[in-house]
Amino acid sequence: ISVQNGKEKQVKEDSPHVDVIQKCIGVLGRWHVYVCLIIFLVKFPVAWHQLSIVFVAPPVSFTCADNATDKCATNCSGHVFDKSLFTNTIATEWDLVCQRQYLADFAQTVTMLGILFGNMLFGYLSDRFGRRNPLVCAVILQAASGLAAALSPWFPLFLVMRFLAALATGGTMVTSFVLVMEIVGTEWRTVLGILYQIPFNLGHLLLPVIGYFLRDWRYFQAAISIPSVALVSYYWLLPESPRWQLAVGQKEEAVAMLKKAAKRNGLPTDNIENDVDSYLGKKDLRETEQSKGNIVDLFRTPIMRVYTIAICFNWIVCGLCFFGVSQFIGQLGGNIFVNVALSAVIQIPSSLFACWATKAWGRKKTLIVANVLSGASLLLIAVVPSEPAWIKPTLSTVGMFGLALAFPTVYIYSGELFPTVVRNIGVGTSSMSARIGSMAAPFVASLASVEPWIPPVIFGTVPLVGALLCYKLPETLDCKLPDTIEEAERFEKMKTRRKEKKSDETEMS
Repeated sequence: ISVQNGKEKQVKEDSPHVDVIQKCIGVLGRWHVYVCLIIFLVKFPVAWHQLSIVFVAPPVSFTCADNATDKCATNCSGHVFDKSLFTNTIATEWDLVCQRQYLADFAQTVTMLGILFGNMLFGYLSDRFGRRNPLVCAVILQAASGLAAALSPWFPLFLVMRFLAALATGGTMVTSFVLVMEIVGTEWRTVLGILYQIPFNLGHLLLPVIGYFLRDWRYFQAAISIPSVALVSYYWLLPESPRWQLAVGQKEEAVAMLKKAAKRNGLPTDNIENDVDSYLGKKDLRETEQSKGNIVDLFRTPIMRVYTIAICFNWIVCGLCFFGVSQFIGQLGGNIFVNVALSAVIQIPSSLFACWATKAWGRKKTLIVANVLSGASLLLIAVVPSEPAWIKPTLSTVGMFGLALAFPTVYIYSGELFPTVVRNIGVGTSSMSARIGSMAAPFVASLASVEPWIPPVIFGTVPLVGALLCYKLPETLDCKLPDTIEEAERFEKMKTRRKEKKSDETEMS
């Protein structure tokens, strides 16, 4: 018997699906809330470093030093920049305009590439050395390289430091999320997985505030990097994941951690060591019965191939459109600080709405609605007039609402869609797809300098294609998750047969 929230809950000792962590420390208690609140702080610098390009390299007006020459002519001796809004940006400092404009976009691509490698590198390190220590290393690297980027005298060095800061950011993302998911009980994982995005939204909202008061990119870059120094305290404040400790054989450390957490949650600690011994005894047997999967299995069978392509494309939608639109908003008419703030503030109710929608509507319908809403809103930007100035920012804000709804939904969806034997590699491959989209995002946003309608058409069309692909996916809400690829194949075939039978019955009647 375990006591949770004042109620007694019977746990079947012989059930192979008993979660020993949940059994020992409960589903959600004071200890869980404390740990989650501490971890959530890391999402602020995650948002700042991913989206900082909006204020590090904003659109800039300039003329040729020789007024008689076209500003982008090869014989132009130099450029004179309008510094009335921003006193210094990477574009004004290193002359990243005209034929060199792609370098400013490349800075954001380097950021997303760094996050991609950070996800992979720190994913490995967190499996090898635990969750806490790699997380501490990541925040140290984030602070050091972020400050070094602010002091860089040369653009190539700035790119290197930005890559390292992004590498660390990718590390904080993966390790912090894994730690949250490993300590929270099953009943709360979906909600906490979505609420995990709220600090990111708040960080996004603070970005225009920082940019408003710090108009020089060097001071701005330093301001978003210094807070990571305080997160070094994670070494003393955060616990190691007891689930990881059990997985690598650190039984004594895990038992001590579980007893401490259970005591903090007001739960009994007498049987924890016996429960852990029982779990470890059954664990070896279960692991020998499980088969291992690899990335080839994601494409080996027809149904899994369709699932993989459809969900990976929806991850590309999230990466391309979320980060692309975030940067594109800075190029719309009106006040850049207000536009970015509006796009950020709408994400908070969107994330909260996702908690309800994914339960009430299911994963599939929620993702379709999110894609259609964002796609239609962004397409309209291409055709509506520029005046009054509030029309396009309003449409982009609605589009960001849809994209912010899609991001947590597709994350949960992909975790439930893939069978157990390929779930990690499936979610990892999907996440990599998002990084590919986010690396292309700044170049799509910069196409506004060619034709203003091109970026919104691309950003609007891609989600609509994603919505269509969702119709090839099954609904996973309240469904038993498949353990093997064969189970997933049988589930889809049975669903198809039921549809055909229902259609035949309708025709006969």
